[in-house]
Amino acid sequence: MDPLGAPSQFVDVDSLPGWSDAYEAKQLDCHQSPVEKAQDDVRSPFPYRKDINEKIILWKGDVALLNCTAIVNTSNETLTDKNPVSESIFMHAGPDLKDELQKLKGCRTGEAKLTKGFNLAARFIIHTVGPKYKSRYRTAAESSLYSCYRNVLQLAKEQAMCSVGFCVISTLKRCYPLEDATHIALRTVRRFLEVHGETLEKVVFAVSELEEATYQKLLPLYFPRSLEEEVQSLPYLPADIGNAEGEPVVPERQIRITEKPGVPDDASDEEGLEADLSFIGSHAFARMEGDVDKQRRLILQGQLSEAALQKQHQRNYNRWLCQARAEDLSDIASLKALYQTGVDNCGRTVMVVVGRNIPVTLIDMEKALLYFIHVMDHIAVKEYVLVYFHTLTNYYNQLDSNFLKKLYDVVDAKYKRNLKALYFVHPTFRSKVSAWFFTTFTVSGLKDKIHYVESLQQLFTAIPPEQIDLPPFVLEYDTRENGPYYSSYPPSPDL
Repeated sequence: MDPLGAPSQFVDVDSLPGWSDAYEAKQLDCHQSPVEKAQDDVRSPFPYRKDINEKIILWKGDVALLNCTAIVNTSNETLTDKNPVSESIFMHAGPDLKDELQKLKGCRTGEAKLTKGFNLAARFIIHTVGPKYKSRYRTAAESSLYSCYRNVLQLAKEQAMCSVGFCVISTLKRCYPLEDATHIALRTVRRFLEVHGETLEKVVFAVSELEEATYQKLLPLYFPRSLEEEVQSLPYLPADIGNAEGEPVVPERQIRITEKPGVPDDASDEEGLEADLSFIGSHAFARMEGDVDKQRRLILQGQLSEAALQKQHQRNYNRWLCQARAEDLSDIASLKALYQTGVDNCGRTVMVVVGRNIPVTLIDMEKALLYFIHVMDHIAVKEYVLVYFHTLTNYYNQLDSNFLKKLYDVVDAKYKRNLKALYFVHPTFRSKVSAWFFTTFTVSGLKDKIHYVESLQQLFTAIPPEQIDLPPFVLEYDTRENGPYYSSYPPSPDL
């Protein structure tokens, strides 16, 4: 307890600035313009919600000093872990906390247990155990860390708590990468507040100086403070944003149960045991496909139903997507050969492919395919356009037609359905001939979407120049070949 008359060391959450406060002040200072109408249609899976943002506080300080309904303690399975957060909580709570914890008889990884706050300003302490992180068991660690945050929030809801102060649950000793852990923390809290926001008034993320920068960087992705920030943050969202509750999704573990398991909705009674059972799940045990050789033979003979072929294709795509999320693709990302930029005149997302940045003979093309799927999976759910810069490509940058055919065959149907245009910039005669053969004899449905663009001036009639990041060499080449058009447009310094 503080000596009589001494200022309290505890911090009231109501006195802390909210997540939106500093941003609103910055907006007033900078007199920033509102979001353009073209961007309004590009919505994030975590859209701007002022009511949710008002509940969020990012505070650099000791969670043990927060005056709120409950604070979170991160510990081990015996609730005796000695980390900076736990030691501070024990010191301020007093000896009664240790006696109380002995009655709990430990806590499993991912669970949450409640004790009184004792000498703390907080009325309660919610104890939880974060997972030990190993890259080979990343999926299990992600699920456990999600459970930590979700169970804490659920406990707060059940106990009708008004405010919760979170520490960073995964400690350094447990080796969980800070940025990965922060993604899970923020999206889980966001999804919970979307559904149960009325049960909590304040959620405080209490961070150290080392952790603050990561939270400042990632909070706008899940709690954008304006429509403009929502649009700007969208390209930086990871491919895996979890399900409706923020829980990591593992395609292999999904088993879909219908009213009549094993019988498709459109199947007739006469089909009986011959009905395709592959729609039940993507795991081999869940599928119960029976005679796999027979199915492969039917595929080769063209006798398998269209619905069964689509389900088989979806399972294959899910496997590729799962592998893409698990693989380290940083070497492919560093090439800057595929990136998202702004929107076209119709408000559709623009994706850029830079041919010269693809060293076909030097990289693992299967990893390139995985990276494409990793980046495009959440883009392709809405209408989008591709801009392919063929500028100054040579033999070593030419994508093989077999690779393009594999890419076209692997991707989900939404890629093909929602691709509205492919702008082929600075084509050569040879590349036009190759593209004609490819779209005429190898794939179908793509030919009518290709638009050959000889100059940037022509491209800018479909995509405003301020909505596309141009590699400097593309701008230089176009100026040299076609004359200056938009000389005041600044090329992206990162490309």
